[in-house]
Amino acid sequence: MKFSITLDRDEDGVWIVECPSIPGCVSQGETKQEALDNIKDAIASCLQVRAERSF
Repeated sequence: MKFSITLDRDEDGVWIVECPSIPGCVSQGETKQEALDNIKDAIASCLQVRAERSF
């Protein structure tokens, strides 16, 4: 499954990444690649929590 994300840098140079289709699914990283890796984990965690709550 693929999700769209947004990727921006804050004023301190930290990469902020968000998955708009999953409210509250946000992560960050010191590097762009770290932020992208982190959002993959965040998306998986958000989906797992949603699946557990649906039972």
